[in-house]
Amino acid sequence: MKYISFYALALIALGGCRSVETKTSVSQPPNIVFILADDLGWADLPLYGNRFNEAPNITALARQGMVFENAYAANPVCSPSRASIQTGQYPARIGINDFLPGHWRPYEKLKVPMNKTQFLPLSYETIGETLKRAGYTTGYFGKWHLGRTEKHHPKNQGYDTSVVHRGGKFFNYNDDMAPTTEFPDDKILSEALTDMGVDFIETNRNKPFFLFLAHYDVHVQLDAHNDQIEKFMKKPKVEGYPSNAVYAAMVQNIDISVGRIMTKLEALGLDDDTIIVFFSDNGGLVSRFDEIPLLAQSKLTYYEGDSLQYIASSNKPLRAEKGTVYEGGIREPLIVKWPGTVKKGSRSEAIVCGIDLFPTFAQMAKAELPKNQVVDGKSFVPQLRGAEEGQDRTVFWHYPVYHHSEPASAVRQGDWKLIHFMDDDRLELYHLGNDIGETRNLADSETEKRDELYHLLSQWRKQVKAAMPTDNPDFDPLRRKEWSRHPAFGDMVKGTTSTSF
Repeated sequence: MKYISFYALALIALGGCRSVETKTSVSQPPNIVFILADDLGWADLPLYGNRFNEAPNITALARQGMVFENAYAANPVCSPSRASIQTGQYPARIGINDFLPGHWRPYEKLKVPMNKTQFLPLSYETIGETLKRAGYTTGYFGKWHLGRTEKHHPKNQGYDTSVVHRGGKFFNYNDDMAPTTEFPDDKILSEALTDMGVDFIETNRNKPFFLFLAHYDVHVQLDAHNDQIEKFMKKPKVEGYPSNAVYAAMVQNIDISVGRIMTKLEALGLDDDTIIVFFSDNGGLVSRFDEIPLLAQSKLTYYEGDSLQYIASSNKPLRAEKGTVYEGGIREPLIVKWPGTVKKGSRSEAIVCGIDLFPTFAQMAKAELPKNQVVDGKSFVPQLRGAEEGQDRTVFWHYPVYHHSEPASAVRQGDWKLIHFMDDDRLELYHLGNDIGETRNLADSETEKRDELYHLLSQWRKQVKAAMPTDNPDFDPLRRKEWSRHPAFGDMVKGTTSTSF
């Protein structure tokens, strides 16, 4: 009996070892959920100091993960920023420098370059394709803005399941979806997109998945349910902040979406096996560039005769807004929850950019980067694991377009940031460590740093072959602020390549 007992114990022990080995050998890579807001500013969320908007679920996500203080979009508007996320490349290298098709002021001092194409070419390997190669099931739901025609939609860019929101509606949007949907007319868009995301998680619960949930909130025209708006209309305003109730309701809708995704993962027992990343595509909008009301027609009565018909938000203490390379146009909220890897409630000062998401997701998934595609980004997995590096990193922006400002490029290296404005060839230099609001231009006093950064910026523009504005033969000082439909609008609708390059 002694020998039998010993033998039985040995078998149990051996079986236990084999059980551990088997579990390890078949362990799956983590699921990844990426939630992208539209036009949500760094200063719009309570976790970054906002005292009017409400986002308890996003705050809860932050408590469970890491918050980045120096996260940036690769461009101050949507299409270039989204192209950078999909490819890991600077938008200037891709040749998509403005939203598709772009802004156009025909009588300005400079003639701005058109986008190289009016879609993201299929020749690029997207993050969807990279993770699909690594065994992930991939889904994309929401705003795409990287090609209007079906040929260039996510379903042909590495996403197994996708529904694209092509229009600008928050209600009654079924015909603006590709493929068309059958949601009730009074179901708000954020809820519908989240419904699809939740269904995708449920369907693919037993295999590794990558969910890209791309909201249209908080983009204009601002719209939300009346009861939500009325809730914030009754809330006391915060001094120094516009406290727009429609905008606050849209922030709340994003927050509700985040909460629903977190709840579904918990209900399915996937919480510990899923990474959640929350980001925005560019800085917050203060007011429309064309100076028209930014509320949906049906919501104008809430602010009849009030300046809040024209003002969405504020990025203070950051300077300026979407469509500029000042901090208000490019600094973003970024939260990463990675159970078992990221320290809960941690914050990082590392400088990260939208171009970094591609290599970061690839490393999370243990996927190989594409061999024949330049990846400008750098994985920030080391920072997620606690490395205190990346604060002296150099990153670049190129926005050669008249929008909320003049055509400009910028570089940040550590705490220093240089902006080159092309309209009059001026340089502005700021020390963000001491002046996050970019209020003190040090270009004339810190000439050595100014020249060093300008050299870096000039060399980078040559390296990526950045398209530059040229003198405009139709320049008219009296008409320079006039807006016109972009000449490449037809190319965008047809899904053809622009001939401007």
